[in-house]
Amino acid sequence: MKASVLGAGKSGLAAAELLVKAGARPFVSEFGTLSTGAVTLLNELALPFEEGGHTERAFDAAFCIVSPGIPQTAPVLLEMARRGIPVYSEIEAASWFCPARVIGITGTDGKTTTATLIYRICEAEGRRKGFRAFSVGNIGVPFSSKVFEAGPKDLVVLELSSYQLERCFTFRPDVAVLTNITPDHMDRYGGDINAYAAAKFRIHARQGAEGTVVYNHDDPLLRGHFADGGPWPFGVVRFGLRDCAPLPDVAGCVTVRDGAIVDLGADEAVIGIDDFVKPSFRGEHNLYNALAAVAAARAAGVSDESIREGLVQFGGVEHRQEFAGSACGLEWINDSKATNVNAMRQALQAVPAGMVLIAGGRDKGNDYGPVAGLVKEKVACIVAIGESRDKIAAAFDGIVRVVKAGSLREAVDEASRAGAPGSTVLFSPACSSFDMFRDFEDRGEQFKQLVRELAP
Repeated sequence: MKASVLGAGKSGLAAAELLVKAGARPFVSEFGTLSTGAVTLLNELALPFEEGGHTERAFDAAFCIVSPGIPQTAPVLLEMARRGIPVYSEIEAASWFCPARVIGITGTDGKTTTATLIYRICEAEGRRKGFRAFSVGNIGVPFSSKVFEAGPKDLVVLELSSYQLERCFTFRPDVAVLTNITPDHMDRYGGDINAYAAAKFRIHARQGAEGTVVYNHDDPLLRGHFADGGPWPFGVVRFGLRDCAPLPDVAGCVTVRDGAIVDLGADEAVIGIDDFVKPSFRGEHNLYNALAAVAAARAAGVSDESIREGLVQFGGVEHRQEFAGSACGLEWINDSKATNVNAMRQALQAVPAGMVLIAGGRDKGNDYGPVAGLVKEKVACIVAIGESRDKIAAAFDGIVRVVKAGSLREAVDEASRAGAPGSTVLFSPACSSFDMFRDFEDRGEQFKQLVRELAP
């Protein structure tokens, strides 16, 4: 079959290579400029391609695979719809060929940490039982690049963004995990959190009796969704710290009792909290991540022995409340992965009061009102950077002192002067990185390098 692949980033190139291996004839169309590496790969695959726009050739296809960064309203996708050409996500295409079991993880916050933790747990189980675990998806490795490596006994741990789920139609993970849903990417979804949530809910749209959904019962939107929409055709496992008593129609409930993570459905303690909490993995939000991982692993049939091993050995995720070092009498925390207000809130809760907060970047329709009280309580000074620095300054005017900086280097210098001896500088942008950096990893690495340069 002829196929078009729109976008030649990581996922687009992986999808094109997958289609070649599956016998299709893909044509790659990139609106921008192709990287040198992309051109080399496409030439090695002997694939036709174009750059600098989408021509008529992109529409000569039986179906189309679209990269997640291309919005639903892009003219090329509207024209595909007008011509009746089906459009699928890279995740959907990869799922057609994946023989392995799949644990899918989505949500606004915590999905990378939860996915990484589940992967480490599954790795431990694989060593015991002779299968492999794969970590793919939004975490940085395209799903399409690994489906032909994975076998029926293996486990794929798949982190999913709302963008990746938008064009999924038959994708059906064995276990679907929803960490939470709070406003994010409102610029993409027209300010409508329900449209954003609907994209997330595609993770369980095709699940049947053999599937399980694991969700955060303490999240109001998720609690309402699963209360109003049942009975569900799949198994349901809840996790939470508050009202998580067992229910007749719920397969399990993972929570904390007497200092341990317990599965109330099985009335079993899995692991003590003190056995795995450490400076690099602390805070209530990480406890939620651990609960989600335990619930998902148990739903996938992983042993408690492997769950304990994975939790004990886990040291957190880079760029998520990562200790970046000590300099100028201050502790520096790299939370570059905090690309929305709720992620910033979690970091603010975990860091001692009296901090300097560095925040800002490309705004995604953020509302800072929900964290105003927490900022007033815990922040001594905000250093605002990026395209959103004026908006941040206006949002916290009269609440806390705000200093604007023209670059990250300038922000670090300002923070080093503003921080009281022994206090903390928290870099938690609450915005995307694309105004000043390649991605949040690049932003975090540059922050850590600047901290290293401050240290004697």
